[in-house]
Amino acid sequence: MSSATAIRLQIEAALAARIPSALTPLPRIIRPVSPTGVDEANELLNGGLPIGAISEFVGPESSGRTSLALSFVAQVISTGSVCAWIDVGDALSPECAAAAGIDLQRLLWVRCGVTTKPRQISEATFRLPEKYLDPPENKKKGLHGGGFGPHPRTEVKGLSAAVGNFLHHPESLAPRCAEPQPRPERHREQVSAVSPQPPAWQKQGAQSLKPWVRNKPWTRIEQALRVADLLLQAGGFAAIVLDMAGIAPEFASRVPMATWFRYRAAVERSQTSLLLLTQHPCAKSSGELLLRFQPGEECRHETTVFSGVKYRVEMERRRFTESPTNVVSIRKPPCRETGATWSSRSTWAGAR
Repeated sequence: MSSATAIRLQIEAALAARIPSALTPLPRIIRPVSPTGVDEANELLNGGLPIGAISEFVGPESSGRTSLALSFVAQVISTGSVCAWIDVGDALSPECAAAAGIDLQRLLWVRCGVTTKPRQISEATFRLPEKYLDPPENKKKGLHGGGFGPHPRTEVKGLSAAVGNFLHHPESLAPRCAEPQPRPERHREQVSAVSPQPPAWQKQGAQSLKPWVRNKPWTRIEQALRVADLLLQAGGFAAIVLDMAGIAPEFASRVPMATWFRYRAAVERSQTSLLLLTQHPCAKSSGELLLRFQPGEECRHETTVFSGVKYRVEMERRRFTESPTNVVSIRKPPCRETGATWSSRSTWAGAR
């Protein structure tokens, strides 16, 4: 036995209680796959996306990432499983998900960064001004007195003022007559590839940078990562989609590599398919599969009618692939196709 082998065995024996087989490489694991619902993608991926691993969908906007992810989630839910969609940019449309065949009762939709303020409803009472009401001790007896209220002329005089106060009441919920109602503006965080530069007065000191830093989507990314941790630890989800497609690459790439490594160990333990939708690769070596999507091309089978979108995807990296035989040929193996193309038709175009 050589000295190197003896030293290796001694190190592994000393670390056996803490790290089993510390210097022995892990065996190659061919993971089971789950179909995506698109025949062209299934043929490219030898059956579908791997189970118990991280799959990255990388590409620009309108490149088919969300469409393929929705199709995959629909196929998983059709088997009776439960899935989760962590929406970092609050861009998922439930109507599109239902149109893709997803049972929304089996989909957990987590919207990050969405805060709802409870509406305070106050009852506005209609009453006449006090100056037009007689005090109880000065009530007049007679036809219009005796506790039946003031004289009708007095009520008519105070009616216009009472109606004006009612319509202009700050807490009133009644709309103004014949006046357009202003819509409340929704303030959403800016998600763009180019960040606005802070003014000169904000560059002095770290304390003055707080208003500018607050506009960055760090809060939503941190919330999404915490939610993913909780879902992976709880288990029970066959597929989890971490949708960061609308987040700029300079923000998504700041996620520590230790986070993706922790997710990789968690999905292997729970046998969950984790889909990561980004504009730039983030998981690096922790990802099992990396698919790069090209910008979609419009399909115009008619001259003036938009009939669908043509998508193109390239398999850029896959950790392990199953070889048909163990015999190594002397000849160079033929190059395999690494891309797939499919089209999605619009509803009004009809079947062709």
